[in-house]
Amino acid sequence: MLLKNEILEKIIAGEVSLVFRRWKRPTVKTGGTLKTRKGVLSIRQVGTTAVSRITKADAKKAGFESLSDLKSMLEGREGEVYKVTVAYAGEDPRIALRKKTKISIAEFEEIKSKLDRWDQSKVFGKWTLQYLKMIRDQPNTHAQILADSLGLEKNRFKANVRKLKELGFTESLRPGYRLSPRGMKVLDLLTAN
Repeated sequence: MLLKNEILEKIIAGEVSLVFRRWKRPTVKTGGTLKTRKGVLSIRQVGTTAVSRITKADAKKAGFESLSDLKSMLEGREGEVYKVTVAYAGEDPRIALRKKTKISIAEFEEIKSKLDRWDQSKVFGKWTLQYLKMIRDQPNTHAQILADSLGLEKNRFKANVRKLKELGFTESLRPGYRLSPRGMKVLDLLTAN
């Protein structure tokens, strides 16, 4: 579920607590979380609703000036209408992790073990070190260009980069990526062995 920065800021400020979407199937679930550019959101409730059941109060809670603005946003899209109750849950934990460069031997062994498992993929083969080096050497490069250089579809490439991001190794830029301080440290440790 993609949200504009303006809406994210209003969720953080407590001014927006609802999101409406048309989906064939929801991309979030009740009790889950959603990592965004501005932090982590708590997904309190997800359920279908009829457009006729949406109220003016709902539109206001979703950050719309009027009920008609909300309804027009939902028009012409496929799928059922979902009403999602959200709240700000805090800063993205990956941000602090990106800065963590003190890595114990045990922690490095755990990281290496995870990367080794990913490298045993029948689809991608050994990719983790290659991606880390590529992102280090080509920061701010569009994902499509990086994916093309590997002969991959952009979405498959980005899915792997997200795995590295979860470990605090990469940061998303516009365009492309860069290695975080933690990613640089892990790359140094990997290439030193």
